Amino acid sequence: MKQSIKSIVFILAVVILVAMSTYTVNQTEQVIITQFGKPVGDPITTPGLHFKVPFIQRVNSFDKRYLAWDGPMVEMSTKDKTYVQVDTFARWRIQEPMRYYLRLRDERSAQSRLEDILGSETRTAIARHELIEAVRSDKERQPLQDESLGSLTGTGTLGQLRPIKVGRAAIEQEVFDAAAPKLAEFGIELLDVRFKRIHYNQQVLERIYQRMISERLQIAQRFRSEGEGEAARINGNKERDINEIASTAYKRVQEIRGEADAKASEIYAKAYAQKPEAAEFYKFIKSMETYRKIVNGNATLVLSTDSELFALLKRIEQKEQKEH
Repeated sequence: MKQSIKSIVFILAVVILVAMSTYTVNQTEQVIITQFGKPVGDPITTPGLHFKVPFIQRVNSFDKRYLAWDGPMVEMSTKDKTYVQVDTFARWRIQEPMRYYLRLRDERSAQSRLEDILGSETRTAIARHELIEAVRSDKERQPLQDESLGSLTGTGTLGQLRPIKVGRAAIEQEVFDAAAPKLAEFGIELLDVRFKRIHYNQQVLERIYQRMISERLQIAQRFRSEGEGEAARINGNKERDINEIASTAYKRVQEIRGEADAKASEIYAKAYAQKPEAAEFYKFIKSMETYRKIVNGNATLVLSTDSELFALLKRIEQKEQKEH
């Protein structure tokens, strides 16, 4: 009985000793063995089952995969003294595990070091360039234009983008080139750096809104100017056409009236030329028409006794006396 218990205890001790002497390295991990806090041997990067000295050696695992660093939103100034908030992110990996362990120990320290270095290089790069360089990348980019505006936005600086020399992608590359050697000292390989977002502060937003309003007002003023010019042209053409129509109509009226007068004169001439009495009657009618036009209630006439009008008035007076 005692012999069986000893055997079981021995077997358990052997199992525990073997379990503490072995460890497994995953495909996504790399391991450094430390003894009393100091690294022993080379980093282990091959996956599988490995052995260590139990009790005195410790396994320190690090990720072999690409890791993310997502920096905080930081306010900084551009070259043209415009304050913006830049949100940066990066991708990195542990390239030299031994150096990484000796300098940083764990991922938390690595994240802190990344924030210090990448944040500092981002502020330096942004400060060397103007705002327009940080927010644009494509030098050949053309602004979208409303088709209803026609050619209004194609003149002057209205609706035109300011040219850039560097661009956001080049600034990101500057940050990468400056930060990569510094991080390599900690066993870190920097893979990529990007600006996730660039936010304007309130003062910058106000200036942008005012510029947008100013451009729209310029477009509206050009619309008004073109509309007023077109209205003036239409009104001028209308007045010209009205005058031309009125002149043509007046000319035609006068022609018709002249033709009518000529025809009437011809008819009168034929009618009154048939007998001497008819001619005398025509002369009498024309005289009456003339007197009707020149004589009114306020007119004062001085007539000689041999005038035709005096003779006519005299006959009218004699006729009225006979009737009475």
